Amino acid sequence: MVRFIVQAVVTALGLWLASAIVPGVGFTGQWSLIWAAVLLGLVNAIVRPILTILTFPLTVVTFGLFLLIVNAATIGLTAMLLKGFVVDGLWAGIGAAIVTGTVSWLAAILIPDRS
Repeated sequence: MVRFIVQAVVTALGLWLASAIVPGVGFTGQWSLIWAAVLLGLVNAIVRPILTILTFPLTVVTFGLFLLIVNAATIGLTAMLLKGFVVDGLWAGIGAAIVTGTVSWLAAILIPDRS
């Protein structure tokens, strides 16, 4: 449970940074940011593995770059499910995926895993 909360906080930080940097990504308020982080965590836990398996041949052919599209799709799905979170198009989704992925990667380096 603590790991999920830490991951949600890191995701919220990544989404906030993406909304500040990437044009077309935005929130109506801080609660929509928090709910978007929690919902994105659930979507990443449930939907993303299915999409990753289904698109494995494309991922291999593109040397892993298609995973950016998969990550953008999960962010777009989260925006579709949550009213206060806006992602305007594929490029905004890809930009948000790059920013949130980078923030998560940095957090994984800086925060030790105690499991």
